[in-house]
Amino acid sequence: MAIYIDPPTWPGHGRMWSHLVSDASFDELHHFAAGIGTPQRAFERDHYDLPAEHYGAAVRAGAVEIGSKELVRRLTAAGLRRPKHRPPPGV
Repeated sequence: MAIYIDPPTWPGHGRMWSHLVSDASFDELHHFAAGIGTPQRAFERDHYDLPAEHYGAAVRAGAVEIGSKELVRRLTAAGLRRPKHRPPPGV
């Protein structure tokens, strides 16, 4: 069971962001995020959005650095992926 973080390469609101996920449970993810001072409001569907300035703290606390595609692969394999609703093709 691990917590994963991708590089802060996602722009938004004048900052760069990472995604923080668990490969075990949302409880594990929430516990880890709270332990590094991440507010609950940063949780979005299946991950926490973490600003670049908090990336180092997450890694020091034990988050495993992986690429974004690998992060999504592990999240999906764990059965924790909650993608945004998308309309069916052709609609």
